[in-house]
Amino acid sequence: MAGGASPFVSERDEREFVRAFRLTEVPPEFIDDPYPYYAALRRHAPVHELAAGSIFLTSYADVTAVYRDPRASSDKKKEFGPKFGDSPLYEHHTTSLVFNDPPLHTRVRRLIMGALNQRAIARMEPGVVALVDALLDRMAAKGRVDLIDDFAAAIPVEVIGNLLEVPRDERGPLRGWSLAILSALEPAPSRALLDEGNRAVRDFLAYLERLIAERRRRPGDPEVDVLTRLIQGEPDGERLTERELLHQCIFLLNAGHETTTNLIGNGLHALLAHRDELERLVAEPGLIATAVEELLRFEAPLQLNNRLATEEIEIGGRSYPAGTFITLGVGAANRDPDQFPDPDRLDVGRRPNRHVAFGHGDHACAGMNVARLEARIAIGRLLARFPRIAADGPPERDRRVRFRGFRHLPARVAQA
Repeated sequence: MAGGASPFVSERDEREFVRAFRLTEVPPEFIDDPYPYYAALRRHAPVHELAAGSIFLTSYADVTAVYRDPRASSDKKKEFGPKFGDSPLYEHHTTSLVFNDPPLHTRVRRLIMGALNQRAIARMEPGVVALVDALLDRMAAKGRVDLIDDFAAAIPVEVIGNLLEVPRDERGPLRGWSLAILSALEPAPSRALLDEGNRAVRDFLAYLERLIAERRRRPGDPEVDVLTRLIQGEPDGERLTERELLHQCIFLLNAGHETTTNLIGNGLHALLAHRDELERLVAEPGLIATAVEELLRFEAPLQLNNRLATEEIEIGGRSYPAGTFITLGVGAANRDPDQFPDPDRLDVGRRPNRHVAFGHGDHACAGMNVARLEARIAIGRLLARFPRIAADGPPERDRRVRFRGFRHLPARVAQA
């Protein structure tokens, strides 16, 4: 149970854990429930030294301050060079929107946000409703379902595939490629994970080169087709280079898939584990928007983020030199009692709720409103259709540290 009983038998035991804590060597119990460990770090070492020149932040105030600080860079070349070498993973992760600073970040974000404006998101809603209802129909026929394979993971692949107008019969490999590429971002990826990630980038690029070449020959409607919009650029002539275009498409498909799958899966698991809040949401469906924000806070799909200090920077009352690697504890900040009263309690009506699940400031997630739309429709319509939904066996958690989610979530559904 997230935020459950302390794993420590004494304060001495807690302090010893904090002293030795490394993200590359977490205990198995940390994956199941990291929040008591985050709380220990926040109490004893809110700015914790992971290694020489590398710190981990667990307080909301410190995390949000670094997100806002222009001296905290998102550029990952220095970090990813030793990790990935001269590889497809290095090229992708140092070209994508999320791991860059201005001017590249500004230029690419403007193009993507122009393609994902409020009108575009509003046009998506009927299609998402139809997709979710079709999945619910299939689930009703089965009775016993996997809320990940049968539902959560099936939604974002279709939504982002529709935005880029990827032919439906070519979407099969997208989820596997996405998981392989993002798994390489773990604090200590194995050689096998790196090999799989590099292979996925190569395969993804080869596919996109064909797709983009075809779209150049037969452009879609830029008001509907995000890929055509990105190819054509802005009216003032702003355009992506060919390599930037390829990697931003991978980024859109990866980020849209991973965040939303985990948001829906984590959210449903949390509601099943807190039956009173599930029943409250069933009785008051108008709470769905605040419920989604609370589910994002309670079980952030992305638990860690990173920055690099480009100048001397003050954090928690102490100065750190340029070149310091900073790991932001997103999941920890979202459970900080100084910001969120009773933070380990799920409250689908919680207000205010200034969580940092989608980041903060200039680097806030470009697709966050698409993810919110998908989660509101998916969770809201599932509970309206199956208010007596119940777990049907132990869930299988994804064993990654950076991304928090489930591989499988068995459940039994029944009509109202």
